[in-house]
Amino acid sequence: MMENLDYRSAGVDIDKGLTFVDIIKNKISSKPSYVLEGIGGFASLISISQYKDPVLVSSTDGVGTKLLIAQTVNIHNTVGIDLVAMGINDILVYGAKPLFFLDYIACGKLNLEVMEKVIEGIVAGCNEAECPLVGGETAEMPDFYPEDRYDLAGFAVGIVEKDRIIDGKNIREGDVIIGIPSSGIHSNGFSLIRRLIREKKLSLDRIYHPLSKPLYEELLTPTRIYWKQIKKLMENKVNIKGMAHITGGGLIDNIPRIIPEGLYVHIDSKVIPPLPIFIFINENLKLPKEELYRTFNMGIGMVLVVDENEVEKIRSVLDEAIVIGKVFSGKRGVLIE
Repeated sequence: MMENLDYRSAGVDIDKGLTFVDIIKNKISSKPSYVLEGIGGFASLISISQYKDPVLVSSTDGVGTKLLIAQTVNIHNTVGIDLVAMGINDILVYGAKPLFFLDYIACGKLNLEVMEKVIEGIVAGCNEAECPLVGGETAEMPDFYPEDRYDLAGFAVGIVEKDRIIDGKNIREGDVIIGIPSSGIHSNGFSLIRRLIREKKLSLDRIYHPLSKPLYEELLTPTRIYWKQIKKLMENKVNIKGMAHITGGGLIDNIPRIIPEGLYVHIDSKVIPPLPIFIFINENLKLPKEELYRTFNMGIGMVLVVDENEVEKIRSVLDEAIVIGKVFSGKRGVLIE
């Protein structure tokens, strides 16, 4: 006969879940006027009355097995930034302004100390993207996840006037490829990285050549959020024809997603400043060049396609922008030399 059987004895602590909601509320200092209902209700309410012909742009993503590195070294305040970045950067490529963000956290057991760090990262990412965290879900699922494991998913929603959508349709031969540098690996390629760590018995705490800090710090460097850079370019009336967020598939697979048929892109890899983490990876994996550029961003996190007449304006607005290639007629794809 079962005695004292309740939800807590089954592994789900409702009171702790309510406490976590309060923690989240306390992390969020204010909300934009267009957020009519935010965290704490059954859903969030967002007004878009200030737009004439609005198009909502949405994306959902996670952090992948980068989470396992964070959980191994017990550092949880950066992966929330990654979560926001992965969704926000995807909607930026259409010229959308970030409107709001939601998260989903699944765990074996709700550890308030750990989850507070995760939320700190998510809020920091939302602040960088200048969009509010308006809601989400925390699912405590014993028997599905081990007690010390959690997974994250994020949902980014942006907005753009219909006549200002950036879709790549006007890209032409002779256009220039602009790269904005990444901060490191970002959130792709970690299954391969983790295999490398296992097979070569690498220590996450060790500083390997040519790194300047322990391996775990390099690996947990947060994904860059490119909203402020893109906003600055748009405010300066830069005519961006197309954008690509360089995630899984790297430059080789992501750029063709915005290039019309009959065009291909030539990338000069020699002009991309080599980040130490990619030198380290290359020295240890010894992968063919094409495979490296399909698995990792290799130092470029966001790509813009513009008319060559826009290049000097971009450089004056964004001094970190690099001309990395050009558009030519031919079979659609990317050639990296």
